[in-house]
Amino acid sequence: MTEPTTAWTMTSHSDVLELWRKQVDAKLETCLRSQPESRLRDAMAYSLLAPGKRVRPLLAMAACDALGGEAVHALPAACALEMIHAYSLIHDDLPAMDDDALRRGRPTCHIQYDEATAILAGDALQTLAFETLAEAPVRPLDVVRLLRILARASGASGMAVGQAWDMEATDQAVDLDTLQRIHRHKTGALIQASLEMGGIIAGADETSMARLGQLGKHLGLAFQIQDDILDETADTATLGKAAGQDRAHNKSTYVRLLGLSGAEHKAQDELTGAAHCLKQLAADDRPLACLVDQLARRAR
Repeated sequence: MTEPTTAWTMTSHSDVLELWRKQVDAKLETCLRSQPESRLRDAMAYSLLAPGKRVRPLLAMAACDALGGEAVHALPAACALEMIHAYSLIHDDLPAMDDDALRRGRPTCHIQYDEATAILAGDALQTLAFETLAEAPVRPLDVVRLLRILARASGASGMAVGQAWDMEATDQAVDLDTLQRIHRHKTGALIQASLEMGGIIAGADETSMARLGQLGKHLGLAFQIQDDILDETADTATLGKAAGQDRAHNKSTYVRLLGLSGAEHKAQDELTGAAHCLKQLAADDRPLACLVDQLARRAR
């Protein structure tokens, strides 16, 4: 009897990740098509479907896979995470926030449409995320757990308060503990949530969930430090957004606090911690490890 063709018959973990990325994009398009045709939906699609790495969706799917679940079952959670991420970028780019005109190599949503439409597009993507997540193919109690994790990671306990603290730290000299507190919330909360949501869908035990949480903390800080480094060293074409914005806005960054070499060493320390977590999870030869390696190479 011929075995069915699955992702695991492919030649590499990179191929698996690319398959999942395509599945996420297809599901995102389906979710948007369920909304009424309008200028608002066009603006939502403009930002949500823009070319991107889909880091958070892939982390959720890879975590689910690494702990014995079917990655496809994590698709609703993956799409919800990307919707929250896209909404946060739309709002971060607004004149009242970071006031950016370029995102992913294209005009930001409020430049392409208008400020009011951009605000509403972000609002609508945020609520669509929870509608989509409610469709996760897990027990009702686990749906509630997923909704709670995403809500906490997105709001005043996570990303939103991190952004608020980041804005308050502009033009200020902050110490390392304060900077890490900002970015554990602003960037790290949603990355940690991505892994934990994948674990819930896989039916992970408490020990594995704790290890996923630690992995998320290391990855979240590494990801932000890399962003700080790239803003200082990469050009606009590479970044897909205006380079040098952190320095121009006098933002508190790891490069500003530690210097370029110090920031690079700090990022490597966090990546070493992430590698240790992967070994504890017995996931150091899974697509999750491949994804972590891809993220590590962003600053190289």
